[in-house]
Amino acid sequence: MRKAKVSWIERLEHSLVKIIQQPGADQDQPGPVRALLAVLTGVSCVFRAVVAVRYWFYDLGLLRRFPLGCQVISIGNVTAGGTGKTPVTERFARELTAQGRKVAILSRGYRRKEAPWWKRAFSQVIEPPLVVSDGKRVLLDSATGGDEPYMLASNLPGVCVLVDRNRVKSGRYAIRRFGCDTLLLDDGFQYQKLKHSLEVVLVDKTNPFGNGHMLPRGVLREPAKHVSRADVIFLTKSDGKTEDVVRRIREYNAKAEIIECRHAPRLLKDVWSREELPLDWLKGKTLATLSGIAVPQGFEDSLRKLGAKVIWCERYADHHRYDSSEIIYALNRAADLGAEALITTEKDAVRFPRLETTPVPSYYLRVDIEILKGEESFAAAVDRICNVQAPPRALRKD
Repeated sequence: MRKAKVSWIERLEHSLVKIIQQPGADQDQPGPVRALLAVLTGVSCVFRAVVAVRYWFYDLGLLRRFPLGCQVISIGNVTAGGTGKTPVTERFARELTAQGRKVAILSRGYRRKEAPWWKRAFSQVIEPPLVVSDGKRVLLDSATGGDEPYMLASNLPGVCVLVDRNRVKSGRYAIRRFGCDTLLLDDGFQYQKLKHSLEVVLVDKTNPFGNGHMLPRGVLREPAKHVSRADVIFLTKSDGKTEDVVRRIREYNAKAEIIECRHAPRLLKDVWSREELPLDWLKGKTLATLSGIAVPQGFEDSLRKLGAKVIWCERYADHHRYDSSEIIYALNRAADLGAEALITTEKDAVRFPRLETTPVPSYYLRVDIEILKGEESFAAAVDRICNVQAPPRALRKD
């Protein structure tokens, strides 16, 4: 079977991400690419100005931050994609639930299926937020609710997961309908409409602030100096050698607690049957991979570090929505190359269509956040959320 055709928009996105993601990747490019980068530089300057004006309006009170009368923990970053927000959000949700909090996760549901923008813009009907999980059951699939919300809902019994672009609305709904007292704002650093009690910011140790440019010329959503707003900083993908990165962070924020962590593989799960395998199964195995995530290199390298021989890597753009022909092509290609299995990520697995038979098995790698340094700071942050005695710093400064 031939590989399914990918849209030109996704091909362009995939190519641009390679160029703008890492410092120096934009050097020695051919003339047409340099011309495109020049255009993107101009667009990023406009974007920077828009971001600055928006924050200025919030600081002046021309745009309002809405308090909801409960703890709102924002988990986000200053760059686009790839820092590991979902495992950190899951870790917070588990700890807070264990401490007796009634937790809801509020997500935008990035790249989920929804009505066209023009229908949403002119609709007079105010729809309630989508409930991916009511804390008892998973009610929506990944296409309707979004990849990360569905993943979180599947892994977190007892935690409500809601999706809406208007997270003030979904927060109020979570409080009123489900009695939630703690809201985790997934990817919330830029969402200023809802007032935050605690600002958690993730920084990727391997590529802290990209090439220094704002979107779309780089990966910054806002200037790196805005890390100064953080109360807690998770330094993800850490290898223990973090002095230079910590020094850069301290130039912007001298007070935030810094917690160093890494994405630790835990086990393998069959994509469809959910049968579990230990990580030792990977040793000596010949494998192929399939992924549609922001930074696939880290996923592929983790398999190699666990002793696997990775002979073929199929990559799509972040949040790519697979159809059955793409999965069948990847499975057949893996079998033709002599691979013993096709390995994917958990976020990709939720987008796999159902197949009855496959030429080779397909597993996803389940990962958790492992804190390497700053476990006490994380425990203190959880305690601060659970035992509020005074308004947190992030509230007092607004």
